[in-house]
Amino acid sequence: MIFQQLFETDSSTYTYLLACQETGQAMLIDPVLDTVNRDLEVLQQLDLKLMYTLDTHHHADHLTGARVLRERTGCKVAYPQVEKPECADIGVSEGQTFKMGSVALEPLFTPGHTAHHHAYLLDNGTQKMVFSGDALLIEACGRTDFQGGDAATLYHSIHEKLFSLPNETLVYPGHDYEGRFITSISQEKARNPRLGGGKTLDEFVTIMNGLDLPYPRKIDFAVPGNEICGKCPPNVPEEYKGPCDLHEQG
Repeated sequence: MIFQQLFETDSSTYTYLLACQETGQAMLIDPVLDTVNRDLEVLQQLDLKLMYTLDTHHHADHLTGARVLRERTGCKVAYPQVEKPECADIGVSEGQTFKMGSVALEPLFTPGHTAHHHAYLLDNGTQKMVFSGDALLIEACGRTDFQGGDAATLYHSIHEKLFSLPNETLVYPGHDYEGRFITSISQEKARNPRLGGGKTLDEFVTIMNGLDLPYPRKIDFAVPGNEICGKCPPNVPEEYKGPCDLHEQG
């Protein structure tokens, strides 16, 4: 398997490239509109054919690159089936393996950050890897105060779907804001300040309800744009129009 972790600086988003060496087929988990050209260059350098984009949820902090990547490569757009937009080609669901050549992902329904969030588990034959989206981050977790989020639901998702994985499972998050790249289930069980050390549900809910986080600066256009696979809506502020203008012009 070919694997690369890619980073978009404005929203601190990780995009993950997975590819089957035997077939040269590739997928991108959580691509970002701003870095579509970079992703295409990486695919070309590695002589890979993009078959799928796969989002963990409708993001509130960036526009997905799914639509533009489909236009440029002919790939298929995949989303969680529970809230699959009409523009998507494929819906993924827990219990149904998502396969591409030798790469097989097990979707895990992990609501709480959003009502439809999924993580994706991969066993590469040597190590289990989970692409946790915004549900579980490095010593943090996704916020729960918008998009159908709910702190108690997220607590149960993390404990039942992620903390139940083997301790040595590597966790690749959807974001990191402090220059970190990877964590593990055992580390998050021990050190996560919101969830670790055996914190109870009530303790977690109290922590999440007291975060007092700022309103997401891109949510008003990112969510409606991502509901149509990353098409730029008309309300994108001038300071964020660069990627939209670039790809709308071809």
